[in-house]
Amino acid sequence: MRTAARRAWRRLEPLHGMIYFVPEATQRYAELGLTGRSGYFASRSAPFGRASADVVIATFYNFCPDLVRHSLATAWDVTTPAQILQARQEAAGEALRRGGLHELPDLDATLTLARRAAEAACDHPQGRPLFAAHASLPWPDGDPLLELWHAQTLLREFRGDGHVATLLTEGISGIEALVLHAASGDVPTVFLKISRAWPEEDWAAAEERLRTRGLLDGDTLTPEGKALRQHIEDRTDTLAMPAYEVLGEDGCERLAELARPFGRRVVDAGLLNLS
Repeated sequence: MRTAARRAWRRLEPLHGMIYFVPEATQRYAELGLTGRSGYFASRSAPFGRASADVVIATFYNFCPDLVRHSLATAWDVTTPAQILQARQEAAGEALRRGGLHELPDLDATLTLARRAAEAACDHPQGRPLFAAHASLPWPDGDPLLELWHAQTLLREFRGDGHVATLLTEGISGIEALVLHAASGDVPTVFLKISRAWPEEDWAAAEERLRTRGLLDGDTLTPEGKALRQHIEDRTDTLAMPAYEVLGEDGCERLAELARPFGRRVVDAGLLNLS
């Protein structure tokens, strides 16, 4: 069942993730006076209220603190959490409709399963601060597409907080997690360096710490490094299960099946264009 739950999450994840890349979000944040990376940090942390840079550094986990502090330096002077949450939701709806996701069949059936899982997650907020903040937001009832986006947003943050807990347990810092991710080959190193904005000397120091622990050989994962990464992913899957157990094995398989066209449409429509 854990495998089916992971598959359901992964296939629907593009529906949430696109909000960080679509021009609709950039434009709406700019209208509020947020430019550059300010829109990302302010919009994702807005459920906390006027979140301080320190809160964002702690809960987002793997971004260079200097980037966060610079991006949020004046954010709450020019806008409010309520304004940016409204802008984010409106941008999500516009982008998803531009991609034609509202035309896909089985929207209601997909929403039923995803919302059931998300609502089950809401019974387990302890130790998951970023999720709990998002779970306090009202559901966008009456718009099935936005309800589905909100459901997957909750499931993403629920899983993400569990992932951070696992990294902490294993003594892996935010930048070390990025280095291990880069060494796995799943994501280009240059993208992680640019998006998280760590200085080269910090990145090099993290690599050396991981080599000392026997997790890296050069810039390649050792067998011990591969085993640790797999353990972290497996443990993250386990910690996400309180959301999906309510669906059972068959429900998770069904959600994974229904989610596939939605994730594919996001990708095919270019809503995850990273360039």
